[in-house]
Amino acid sequence: MRPDDWHLTEDVDDFLARAGDFLHSRPALHNTPLTVTERLRTLGADAYGPEATIFGRLESGGRVGAIFYRLPTLRLSLTPLSPEQADTLAAHLAGLGHTLSGVTAEHDTATAFAEAWQRHTNAAPTLRQRLHLYRLGTLTPPEPRPEGRGRAVGEQDREQLIRLCGEFVDTVGEVPAVDAASWAGSRFADRHFTFWETPDGTPVSMAAVTSMVAGMVRVDPVYTPAHLRGRGYAGAVTVEVSRTALAAGATDVVLYTDPANPTSNALYQRIGYVPVTDFAAYDFSSTAPEAD
Repeated sequence: MRPDDWHLTEDVDDFLARAGDFLHSRPALHNTPLTVTERLRTLGADAYGPEATIFGRLESGGRVGAIFYRLPTLRLSLTPLSPEQADTLAAHLAGLGHTLSGVTAEHDTATAFAEAWQRHTNAAPTLRQRLHLYRLGTLTPPEPRPEGRGRAVGEQDREQLIRLCGEFVDTVGEVPAVDAASWAGSRFADRHFTFWETPDGTPVSMAAVTSMVAGMVRVDPVYTPAHLRGRGYAGAVTVEVSRTALAAGATDVVLYTDPANPTSNALYQRIGYVPVTDFAAYDFSSTAPEAD
């Protein structure tokens, strides 16, 4: 593979015109690039910040075999690559002078690219996160079902929704923080939220889904305040949003979990989610160490 097999652009429409069929070919595996490009397409080039998002496609013989994108945060996201392809891309981006803060991809691809980036730039990688990707098989509501019902979140719930999303971000250690001032630019602003309410109308859990792209919907986030856990609310609200997605025509309903959380992994498998693959995220040192 040659470095010039990679074609780079900052134009999301041009990128999708050439790589859209490839992304649509595996909606579950490509769920994140599908939602990122859809947000940029609908909200504009500054949907993730003032700096341009860079897209790349690996094309040979007129066929696209892989893609990447680099957000304004300088984090690179990749579809699966062989170790050789990962090394060629790392050398190509380093040679063009691109700066990267990290990489996220399917586990083996992320690891291969992180090692290649270190070889070509001396920037040391640190494993930040591992994730399981699940896809819904047969939806199986848990028994017993907790009392209450699901309710679509409306504008009247905005203050409570922002507070719960802020709690979620604090709980999982995500950055940046979320509050009323930053809500419009947050990753949650274009999600479709559902509350699980007790019979007296008190919201006790929430879940959200992305807009459907290529028949794919991603459930993210799911959150129950700590003092309300263990009562089946998270499972109930996840079933609610999953069922709604299927009723709307979704063919792939996916979600990510933290492998270190056995409770959530067991829950999602009980209600019908099936493991697809593992992902990994690496951070790169901001300054390269001196060469020996």
